[in-house]
Amino acid sequence: MNHNLSAEMTEVAETSEHFYDGVFHNARQKQQPGLKKTLGILGRYLTEKRVDIAPSGVLPVMPLSREQLDALSEDEVHVVKLGHSSVLLKVQGKYWLLDPVFSERASPFSFLGPKRFHPAPISIDALPPIERVLISHNHYDHLDKAAVKQLAAKTTEFLVPLGVDGSLLQWGVAEEKIRTFDWWQEHQSGDTLIAFTPTQHFSGRSLTDGNQTLWGSWVIHTPDTRLYFSGDSGYFDGFQAIGKKYGPFDLTMIETGAYDKDWASVHMTPEESAQAHLDVQGKVMMPVHNGTFDLAFHAWYEPLERVSEAARIRGIALSTPVFGQPVTAKQIPETSAWWRER
Repeated sequence: MNHNLSAEMTEVAETSEHFYDGVFHNARQKQQPGLKKTLGILGRYLTEKRVDIAPSGVLPVMPLSREQLDALSEDEVHVVKLGHSSVLLKVQGKYWLLDPVFSERASPFSFLGPKRFHPAPISIDALPPIERVLISHNHYDHLDKAAVKQLAAKTTEFLVPLGVDGSLLQWGVAEEKIRTFDWWQEHQSGDTLIAFTPTQHFSGRSLTDGNQTLWGSWVIHTPDTRLYFSGDSGYFDGFQAIGKKYGPFDLTMIETGAYDKDWASVHMTPEESAQAHLDVQGKVMMPVHNGTFDLAFHAWYEPLERVSEAARIRGIALSTPVFGQPVTAKQIPETSAWWRER
């Protein structure tokens, strides 16, 4: 049993129809790589020639200040890509964080593992008070222990998948600040609806806790703006179900990066990401999960190139802001191919 789960939390997890045999399961059974396949992937990392796995120069990052954030209007939803899948929202004057990762490495180690290509546009200390932190799943590139510990005092509420509350409690987040979600569970806060929706993925932070916490995506409905944040997922028919129930969306933030033939069922190709955007009935697509860490075998810029072409072919309005650049969710910003300017 996962040491992060207390008996009470395990009992709650077991009320989910997706939790059986001691672990959570995808709606359609997909397995993450086993030991044999993992060793094969490791062998590829050691022997396969890799090209442009990191930028050769300094990436453009727009420094962000508290004053800039406070100057943004309070009657629109503003979105700032901070890096990888980390996104800052300004929602009705309040600040939210999605999968905030500020550490130098997406790894359990400070000296080993994927290292950032660029600094975060703003530090946690410089951020205004945070109303909500939303976590999609517990992988290191989405759940940053150091960031959570630093955010604990300045955040009103943490919204997390079933089981992830165990980690947050261990890291010093007060129990009354944590709200857990199963798939399709909703939370109404004033005139804002938040829903946790399925993905096809997996979880785990060690060799012994695989799939003992849930994973998923987030739907956010304000009175005049609808957002979808995909977390991580392979392509599956759940996107159509999400679109049917909660779409259309003014802006989708869709995983586009870290894909490979060896884990095709749990991460999408850029072309599949574009289709997922269409499935959920998105209007503007912001590709996330790219440009910050080396997590696969493809060139660091390839996801953005491929999704740009897929968007052109399918007539998708694409938003690719520079890290730190605020955009308004209901406006289609000019798209800049910043990754070519390195």
